[in-house]
Amino acid sequence: MPRRRFVARLVVAVVGTTLMAAAFAQSPDPRAPTPLREALQAAWRQHPTYQSTESQLSAARARRDAAGRPLYNPELVFDYENEGTDRTATAGVDLTLDINGKRRAREASATARLDEATARAHLQRRDFAKDWFAALADWIRASERVRTGERRIGLLSRFAELAQKQFAADDISGLDRDLALLARDEAEAEQATLLADQAEAAARFRSAGGDPAMATLPEVALPAPLSNGDSEAAPEIAVALAAASAAEREVDVARKARTADPTVGLRGGRVEYDDLARDNVVGFTVTIPLNIRNGYRAEVVAAEADAVTARADADRIKLQLDAERQRAIDSYASTRAAWTRWTGSRGTDVGRREALLERLWREGELSTADYLLQLKQSLDTELARAELQARTWRAYADYLAATGQLERWAGLEGTP
Repeated sequence: MPRRRFVARLVVAVVGTTLMAAAFAQSPDPRAPTPLREALQAAWRQHPTYQSTESQLSAARARRDAAGRPLYNPELVFDYENEGTDRTATAGVDLTLDINGKRRAREASATARLDEATARAHLQRRDFAKDWFAALADWIRASERVRTGERRIGLLSRFAELAQKQFAADDISGLDRDLALLARDEAEAEQATLLADQAEAAARFRSAGGDPAMATLPEVALPAPLSNGDSEAAPEIAVALAAASAAEREVDVARKARTADPTVGLRGGRVEYDDLARDNVVGFTVTIPLNIRNGYRAEVVAAEADAVTARADADRIKLQLDAERQRAIDSYASTRAAWTRWTGSRGTDVGRREALLERLWREGELSTADYLLQLKQSLDTELARAELQARTWRAYADYLAATGQLERWAGLEGTP
């Protein structure tokens, strides 16, 4: 009866996988299944990285708004002189004039820094999605291996019981019985390692914002990679280009800072002479700083050097992304091909092999040692299946990230 239920579940899973794969392949704009997108979006909004990203963007917007405000505020000036019998009292206003466009330069620089912060926010969001998918794949792999290990313990425990019964009936030797018991004990010891790996994978998935209790990999046919993926869409190059643009704006700010801004003042007041006469006075002043001792040339040189460095970094990152894109495409193509061959091969039908091996052993056509060896190979095949599936999904996530498609595929392009 358990065997029939297992086969029924396998048939349902195969049919469901076929239907979902067909729908996925026919979609002109393939994206992650809705449950997976919703789980990732919820994890992103609840993760501390989201709060950090939002705070960084808010700070960058505030700095841009601050840079767009006038540089100088007016100053009230009061002056009183008492010289002999003469007394003078005046009041006025001084204001430094931004006649060189420093405010515009600062605002342009702050806007470029906001663009850089926005690009970094996209990069953080992309990295979060990539880490989340990798942790999910590792968790599913570890869980599948634990389930395979549990089935291995069940099979070998049952085999050990049969071996003891056959030994009691003098059908097998004591060596064969001991070999069966040893195989069961070894499976139980290996299961402890698999459980420890599962606990580590669960911890990594939780730290990435996932919930192991709700984690599943979609049963969909992954599309073939595009050989002409665009690395220009990757967030890394957007960050590098935004940083280079911001550095160039800083050069303009440094150049504007070299020119002095004049301060104009207007004053009015009254002069009293020996308490006998009074005169009203009006004055106008202009103050111009002289950049003689410090011409602020070094700041311009430093800003220009920073701009050259930022542009060179952008070119370097572009080269690295091109190489990474090709590596990700090749890696995903090879793992996807291996997974396709695996799922289409009759040699990976572990359930059929297990039943056949037990029948041959019971009929005496297989020795105990050969049965255990071939059963181990079958179970190792099942363990390798979970490893290959996880590796395929990790390679797919790397491929989407390297070609600038991960956020769109995961449905994160519209999130903050």
